[in-house]
Amino acid sequence: MTVLLTPRLMLRRWREADIAPMTTINSDPEVMRWIGDGSVRDQEEQTRSSLALWEHGWETEGFGLFAVEVRATGELAGFTGLSVPHYLPEVLPAVEIGWRLGRPFWGRGLATEAARAALDFGLGDRGLERIVSIVQVGNDASERVMNKLGMRVERGTVDPACGRAVRVHAVTAGLSP
Repeated sequence: MTVLLTPRLMLRRWREADIAPMTTINSDPEVMRWIGDGSVRDQEEQTRSSLALWEHGWETEGFGLFAVEVRATGELAGFTGLSVPHYLPEVLPAVEIGWRLGRPFWGRGLATEAARAALDFGLGDRGLERIVSIVQVGNDASERVMNKLGMRVERGTVDPACGRAVRVHAVTAGLSP
């Protein structure tokens, strides 16, 4: 089982106990504002289904989305990790890095810390040559994380599922700071 440790965080696989706190994160309109069409996912079954899909990614791809746990408190902060962005076929084949943290964990550098560990895992341990990140135009906080990871804008396009404008950022092995 893959576990990544950073100074403040543990990135690990999902547990049953993560469903309730992740449902709370998914039900926050401010957290979900820049995800898809902005709809909240406020039912525990929606989160349970997502976690099962994320775990399946580990089995089929050899990478996936990590639960992000605050080491000092054991709290679930959200997720970060790698997935195939099937929702945006024009960028395929590709592996995307993404993250979603609950509001109590914003503004402390945790998204960058977690994403840096996941990026290093993808480029190093998994030997990926290139990783993308897709952000809705206007989500400045996530774009700042991408910039800190050394990612650069590759193109603009539209998410076909929701019609929102997005920017595709990318980093290539050996070029991240």
